[in-house]
Amino acid sequence: MKRFIIRLSRPGHRRRWHVADRVCFLMHLRPELVDEYLEAHRDVWPEMLEALSRHGWRDYSLFLRPEDGLVVGFVETDDFAAAVAGMDAEDVNSRWQARMSRFFVAGARPDQQMERLTRYFHLA
Repeated sequence: MKRFIIRLSRPGHRRRWHVADRVCFLMHLRPELVDEYLEAHRDVWPEMLEALSRHGWRDYSLFLRPEDGLVVGFVETDDFAAAVAGMDAEDVNSRWQARMSRFFVAGARPDQQMERLTRYFHLA
């Protein structure tokens, strides 16, 4: 599959030439555990947040469709593969992923279930 991005600039806006990976991905929660999953994210461990920042995860957001447990994630980073590898080396990430795994359909670590989407359009 050919990869291309259509990029448009709004009138009056300058283009940013810094290229970052903008990554969107899907994960699938067990619908009956959505409320517990949301509760767990009200208190993300500070050391987990620090590790994400240290490894270049920026503008990281998670979105949820609660009726079927679909999670859509978005993150900007200079190098997604390096950001993921950096987190893989963090003990706090291993503990967080183990804690979160029960909420997901496959029962595996959420960071190993991310289904990356292809970006095909961007309006700057």
